[in-house]
Amino acid sequence: MSAEAKIKDLGIELPPIPPPGGNYVHAVRTGNLLYLSGKGPGPDAVGKVGTEVPLEEAYKHARTVGLVLISVMKEELGSLDKVNRIVKVLGMVNTAPEFPDHPKVINGCSDLFVEVFGEEGKHARSAVGLGALPGRITVEIEVIVEVAD
Repeated sequence: MSAEAKIKDLGIELPPIPPPGGNYVHAVRTGNLLYLSGKGPGPDAVGKVGTEVPLEEAYKHARTVGLVLISVMKEELGSLDKVNRIVKVLGMVNTAPEFPDHPKVINGCSDLFVEVFGEEGKHARSAVGLGALPGRITVEIEVIVEVAD
């Protein structure tokens, strides 16, 4: 099933893309790679994961970010069916130093990509904890995508 059909089948409504928060663009394409700028879950998803925000809620925030990233892919490519593969995901989690479950948070985005893109949604990944993120958001994620010509 194509990614466009899968989105409809899953009943997923893609969110609007917020404007850039600085002097950058949402994505840059070079050759068959599309580099997506880091995105967050929105200004209401704030706090330290593990102390102020439970893991389960942060997982949902990462899924929300995944939806925004898919919106960027669709806007840049015209169709999600032009995505050949999700190559790399970098997930950054706003946590206290002792929080051990960064990968479980970023699974919210990774699981979504596999739901939508199937095997081509499986990717290389890094999931790291940081002492702060812009606006105190819980998670920020950036992605590299291989695209069709």
